Parts: sequence; structure tokens; C-alpha cells
Amino acid sequence: MPLPHGPSSGPSGPSSAAGGLTSISNDPAGSPGDASQKSARKQGVFLHTGWRSAGTWIWSRLRALDSVTGFYEPFSNVLADLSLADVSASRPTLTSGHPPLAAPYFEEYRPFLQEGARGVAGYRKRFGTDRFSPVPDAEFPALQAYLTNLCERTAEHGNVPVFKFCRSSGRLPWLKRAFPHAMHAAVLRNPASQFASGWLLNQQWSNPFFVAAPFRVLGLNQSEPLVRQAIEICGVSLPPVVPASDDAYAMACEQYARTAEGNNAYRAFVALWILCAARMADGVDLTIDVDRLGQSREYAAGLRAEFQAQSGLSPDFGSARDLVEETRRSAARMVGIDGRSMRAVHSAALKFLKSQNAADAGFTELVREKMVLANELTEQWR
Repeated sequence: MPLPHGPSSGPSGPSSAAGGLTSISNDPAGSPGDASQKSARKQGVFLHTGWRSAGTWIWSRLRALDSVTGFYEPFSNVLADLSLADVSASRPTLTSGHPPLAAPYFEEYRPFLQEGARGVAGYRKRFGTDRFSPVPDAEFPALQAYLTNLCERTAEHGNVPVFKFCRSSGRLPWLKRAFPHAMHAAVLRNPASQFASGWLLNQQWSNPFFVAAPFRVLGLNQSEPLVRQAIEICGVSLPPVVPASDDAYAMACEQYARTAEGNNAYRAFVALWILCAARMADGVDLTIDVDRLGQSREYAAGLRAEFQAQSGLSPDFGSARDLVEETRRSAARMVGIDGRSMRAVHSAALKFLKSQNAADAGFTELVREKMVLANELTEQWR
């Protein structure tokens, strides 16, 4: 069965980026493959995900492969203060909802940390906020150099770098041009399930991070016309404060999220979701349909084969859970949101995507299916 969105021949990037991903042979032992197939393969994986999208689980399946060095959240602001002593404690907690991991989240950053110091080499805290400008910002050369260093050091040890991002979708076109030899895969989960995952964590554990995140990203990018348009189309009310600094605005958004009206929180989430989808529509190498992954073994096998063909990696996705069914079962716990009124938001977001010329028909249809599913799932929310 074909996958929803296949390889795309994105534009070529600058020559300096190509140096960050040197040729690596990734064939498993005994696997046939001629030289031309190997040379055509992508030399690293950039996994572009959203918060609560099941991206960590997908990354964990790639990380489990012996030939992979898996970097978790390369843009996370945690990396600015990370020390060697902190690494061992960076494991999933009861409130994370993440799968058990064989090694701490940030284990692969050890070679890029110094004893008695804090911060991953090359990382800047400004990397932690996604951006939606059509052209790279002033920080991008440093960001590109940082990722190139991680790639090169990994390749020196004969491994394949696999990056799991939650803060990259807005910058996806920049990263595609800068790293044309990497496989850029995007994770897509229907917005109702993805939002519900974070909303329920806030209800159960008073963790407002995932409710606050869309407000923060939208607010810090609201000067961009595209972002402003999504905010207006989805009817989002942002925190009534001026973003004096990224850190100050993040704190204001967390406070705002603690008492945010549920319908507004969902509208903010959908606005960010559709902005990220618009960036994905610009031709990633592979779109991973998380909703379908947990429902079809045939799809899971096809996804594995697609990774094998493009990157030489063969992750096993056979144990994926049916996350759509889990959302249905949790509907009664979704309080404070009038789900029936969300149909108009889903419709407005889809029209926004269709107005962006980058979206091809296949991807637009996939997003339409996600909105239809979101209508069904939110119907029971009260």
C-alpha cells in the first residue's frame, strides 16, 4: 500500500551544509544493495514532529537501531544548561506519557558536554523558538553549524544521525535547503488527538506547558504575515502582554495557560498545527500518518520499507498503539471545551492551507481527512 506522501526533490542547499553529512553505508548485514542505491540514500534523518504527536515513540524505534545515533530535541532550551551530571536523570517521568527508553533522552550529547561546564557545544538558547519567516534569520548560520557538527561527529563513528525535533516545522524549508542530503520526515497526527494529549496532562498533573506552547510560538511570531493570518482565521486570543523577551513571554504564556478558556486554547493549537502543516506541504521526503500507523500493520510495514529505501534504516513500527481509539475512550475526560463549535475552526484551518500554493493535492487531502477525524473526535467534548 503506498504511503500518503512520498519522496520529493527539494531545492539544493548551500555547499557548506553538504559537508555536515558525509557518505555512510547503512545496509544491515547481509542485505543486498548495489553502489548506486547506497549513494542515492539519504545520509541522516531529520524527524520533524509536534508536541504530543507520538514523535518520541517514532524516534525511539529509529534510535533502537545499532547504526543510529539519535539526538533528542536538538533545539530544546534544556540543552543550554545541560551538564554531564544531568544526563542520567533525563528519563521519561510518569507525567510525560513517553515510552520507556533504553538510555536517557540526552545520552547522545555526552561527547558535546564538558566536565564542570553547562551547555551543549554550539547550542544557543535562541534556537529554542521556532520561526516562520520565509527567509533564514540571523541565528541560522550558527544553528546550521551546530547541527553540522553533530552530523560530522556522528559520521566519524560510522553512525547515522537521527534528529527528533519539536521546534523545527516553521524552519523546515530552511533546514531542507541547508541539509539536502538528509531525509526530512514529518509526523502528522490529527489535531484533536494531539491537543487532547496535552490538555489531559494539564488537567491531571497541572502541567500547562503543552497548553502554553502554541500561545508562545504564535505570539513570538505574530509579526509574520502568515502567522498573523492563521491567528485571525482561527480566532485566537493571545496573552495580553508585549513579548519583551522570549523568556519573559514564555513565562507569561504559562500563566495565561493555567486559566485559559478551553475553546481558545484549542483554537491556538489548531492555528499552530495548520501553520506547521503548511510548512510540511512544501515537499518533505516522507509524511508519517500517526493515526494510520496504529491501525494498519500493512501501513507500518510500508513505512519501514520507505525508511529502508530512502535511508538504509529499517525501524520496526509493528508495536504502534491505536492512538485514535485512545482519544475516543478519553472523550469524557475532555472538559471545558465545546467540541461541537470546533468544526468551524477545522474548516477555517483547511481553507487556510488550501490558500497556500505549496500544498499539493495529496497532502491537502490528507489534512482534510485529519480535520474530518477531528470533527468526529471533538463532537463528544463538553
